[in-house]
Amino acid sequence: MEVIHKIGRRKTAVARVYVSSGSGNITVNKKDVKDYFSTSTLQYKVRQPLNMTGNNESFDIKVNVYGGGITGQAEAIRLALSRAMVELDAENRSTLKPEGLLTRDPRMVERKKFGQKKARKKFQFSKR
Repeated sequence: MEVIHKIGRRKTAVARVYVSSGSGNITVNKKDVKDYFSTSTLQYKVRQPLNMTGNNESFDIKVNVYGGGITGQAEAIRLALSRAMVELDAENRSTLKPEGLLTRDPRMVERKKFGQKKARKKFQFSKR
């Protein structure tokens, strides 16, 4: 099996995932997934597409991720892995789609506008 390359994004985090056949090792930025994501919730989020498709021990996964915080990075990896699982087998789509794992979450921080205090906060209006 050749290496499958997919990209996932969430907020400002970008994850590049390389999936190859192997024994279930997940490496994130040259560290083990347990070392990179310390909480079990984030580790679960990363493994969620593999658990749902039943590919826990089938593939070695190498991830390069940058930007954002650790939660955004975990969700970016989850999206990239979901896309890779669909490319491997089209029937995985029917498993992942209802859970919302193939949808890119569009919520981002709104930018600050010129002449305003913050993104939405305005200066107080004064009649005189």
